[in-house]
Amino acid sequence: MKVTIPLRTRIYLVITALVGITVMGGFLMIWYTHRIEGVLTTIIEKNLSAYETANSLEMALAHQKGYLSYYFQDGDIEWLRQMTRYRELFTSQLQEADQITSNGKQRQILEDIKAEYAHYTDGKDQVIALYESGERARGADLHKEVRKHFFLLMDMCEEFKQTHTEQITAAKNQSITEAAGLRMTAVAAMIGGMLLAVALLVILVSQILQPVNRLFEATSRNLLPTRTDNVVNALSEQVHDLLEDMDQTHLALERSRESLLQAEKLAMVGKLAAGMAHSIRNPFTSVQMRLFSLSRSLKLDSEQKEDFQVISEEIRHIDTIVQNFLEFSRPPKLKMQPLSPSMVVDMALQLLRHRLKSYDVTVTVERTQPLPDVTVDPEQLKEVLVNLIINACEAMGNGGRITIRETIAPEAGGGEAAVIQVSDNGPGIPEHLAVKVFQPFFTTKEEGTGLGLSIVERIINEHGGRIRLEPKEGMGASFVIALPVIKKKKADV
Repeated sequence: MKVTIPLRTRIYLVITALVGITVMGGFLMIWYTHRIEGVLTTIIEKNLSAYETANSLEMALAHQKGYLSYYFQDGDIEWLRQMTRYRELFTSQLQEADQITSNGKQRQILEDIKAEYAHYTDGKDQVIALYESGERARGADLHKEVRKHFFLLMDMCEEFKQTHTEQITAAKNQSITEAAGLRMTAVAAMIGGMLLAVALLVILVSQILQPVNRLFEATSRNLLPTRTDNVVNALSEQVHDLLEDMDQTHLALERSRESLLQAEKLAMVGKLAAGMAHSIRNPFTSVQMRLFSLSRSLKLDSEQKEDFQVISEEIRHIDTIVQNFLEFSRPPKLKMQPLSPSMVVDMALQLLRHRLKSYDVTVTVERTQPLPDVTVDPEQLKEVLVNLIINACEAMGNGGRITIRETIAPEAGGGEAAVIQVSDNGPGIPEHLAVKVFQPFFTTKEEGTGLGLSIVERIINEHGGRIRLEPKEGMGASFVIALPVIKKKKADV
């Protein structure tokens, strides 16, 4: 089974490898500089110091021999004092060499130098004593033997110095070897980085840039030729424009579909309402008048009165249905004027106060201050509020609570909207029905026409506002109305 690594993962892997090589190279350079520093410190502080000490031993030993020869020539005691000073210098250099020497071979040579130097100084002191006592012949013979110790000491000092020279050379060769290894590592890192860079370039060109160019050419076929140095930005703008065009086209199609459906329904309702207005309403008006006359002249028992009342209510219900059809198909012309919606709320509640008592419903208005003026037809907005409040009362049955909350909300275009929220504590509306409540002829009531909320939505839309339902099944229904506030003109400065 072939495993395909996603493009993003491949790019991340190559970038991670490049960063890893860079970081590893940095660590190698830090480590190598630390190593070079250590090698130089060893050479300068230890081996070179020991080398200088070994060289000082040779010089001090040579001065001792020279000053002794001067003394034998002219017998000046000052030469002996100079020889004693260099003897002390040789001894101090031996002690210093003993402190800085850690190599086994060097320490063995140093011990041999100490032993041989002891023989040399003893023999030299005897030669001086013989010369001072006048036994110059014996002193000369002993001096020859002492001279052998001198040359042996010089060879030992040279060997001691040579060991330090070898250590310095070894440190140098080690640094050269490490430098060569570092160069090889650096070359390998450079080659690896170049290969990874080529791989990243191939991925970018073959799987990003070329598809982007093809997509740019495809999106530019129906457009004017555009010269740009940044294809990605140009493609992003074109895709953004295409998405906007698609959204606008989708919205336009939705509006056209809704308008078409609405137009079909309105045409059907208009024909139906017009026919019903001429064919039904006039006869029922005559029937209502006759029933009213009969109710005043006839003497009916309780059962007959009940039947008479039922007939009257049913006729009134039919008249209401016909009236709703007529209002929906032939909406009245709006009489707009600037007015605070809070005043319309108060008028609607004043109109319904007796009906609210009959439903045993309590209405609470939450208002911090009256809403600002909007351009509104007071009668039409009052009809909207009456419709919503009556629907809430009927949904709650007997008893309940209605809350009317007034607020101000910002608009997307920078203005403000006066918001009226009508909420009840009834059974609520299921979410799957919430999208249908504003559709004409949709109703959940047995005797409803399904036009009340359609008329409400049409009136709010004609006012340039919005209405929405916030369904909370089991927690009541909440209708939110938003009307644009009249923008105040800025005063001239």
